[in-house]
Amino acid sequence: MAETVNQTQNFLKGIVKENPIFVMLLGMCPTLGVTSSASNGLGMGVATMFVLIMSNIVVSLVKNQIPSKVRIPAFIIIIASFVTIVEMILEAFVPFLYEQLGIFIPLIVVNCIILGRAEAFASKNNALSSLIDGLGMGLGFTLALTILGATREILGNGSLFGLKFVAENANTFILFILPPGAFIALAYLTVLFNKVTAKTAK
Repeated sequence: MAETVNQTQNFLKGIVKENPIFVMLLGMCPTLGVTSSASNGLGMGVATMFVLIMSNIVVSLVKNQIPSKVRIPAFIIIIASFVTIVEMILEAFVPFLYEQLGIFIPLIVVNCIILGRAEAFASKNNALSSLIDGLGMGLGFTLALTILGATREILGNGSLFGLKFVAENANTFILFILPPGAFIALAYLTVLFNKVTAKTAK
């Protein structure tokens, strides 16, 4: 029972207590760069989550075979391998999303969330715990990007996942789909998220 509770906490921490975006403020480059729409946020989140889960598992399995002097370069090679797989899959099966995300797909390699979890968690824990850690952190990242993208798309374009729900001539806050809008929306959502989670924790 204790192990189940620990694994549950291990999973939930990435979504709430240690949310990569709203709490830890990590991975700001893709967070601010691709979240002009909910679909872009979701796509980047899922791609990053896949890389995070798979690299966590592999790092946990080979950690004892990697010399300490080349630990970080080895982790980067593992991460880069899964990023390449994601990039090829997106280009082959979801070309529109691939074009929308652009340079931010290969930049997943240097996402500090992924390397950070490999170093801080996967290299010190077993494969199951590392998988759950990656899943929790990945879901937290995906939810944050999707919520941010949805907020910006609704306010800036009057649509959600590309589905327009206001008249074409209706006034929208176009600022929110421009770069400054990413900072504004992220700031307000971060404050809201932390206020809600702080009240829930009491």
